[in-house]
Amino acid sequence: MNATGIHLKGVGVRLGDTDVLRDVSLDLDARTVAVIGENGSGKSTFARLLGGLITRTSGELGILGIDPTRRAAELRRRIAIVFSNPDAQIIMPTVAEDVAFSLRADRLRPAELEARVAAAMERFGLTALAERPSHDLSGGQKQLLSLCGAFVRNPELVIADEPTAYLDARNARLVADHLFEDAGHRLVLVTHDLALAARCDQAVLFAGGRLAAVGEPDEIIARYEAVLRC
Repeated sequence: MNATGIHLKGVGVRLGDTDVLRDVSLDLDARTVAVIGENGSGKSTFARLLGGLITRTSGELGILGIDPTRRAAELRRRIAIVFSNPDAQIIMPTVAEDVAFSLRADRLRPAELEARVAAAMERFGLTALAERPSHDLSGGQKQLLSLCGAFVRNPELVIADEPTAYLDARNARLVADHLFEDAGHRLVLVTHDLALAARCDQAVLFAGGRLAAVGEPDEIIARYEAVLRC
């Protein structure tokens, strides 16, 4: 099993009466991976599977050398997930409290917790908003808060599912730059934005719940665009 990346062998996912992923075999060890495909292709299911939000029905799965079924708690400590809608991730009343909430399991001393939260807010440009009500922020600020809450934990793997979908061009660029900054993490980016996909080291294409192609982003994007033109 790949001890640093992502390994799938014959993986299937069945939700209700529908096979949403079928016989996916894949090894990924690039630092940044784009996941592309049409709506309903299985790419978001793939992201949820990697994040431990759903379980496989069949096959072999390893994330950072971990079987998520057997060692779910350890996997949660080492990964972070960012969704397209930040309201789904914002929990606490104020910005600073929401960032601190991400560290609740670490049982840090108050001084260390405060320092970690302050450093993270500074990194994501949220310091001046520390005491602002979280749900009063703009859409772009909320997504930055989601990123801040993810990265304050120093994850080894970040799984981002359409993180720029609802953002204007300026905020989309800002969020993307934070995701791609090499802070010691791997990135799996599910996106319809092919310009973002092109920034990744590797790309994966899904179609009809199956793995359609994997390789260099330019090659995979060209293949996907050809399908869209048909």
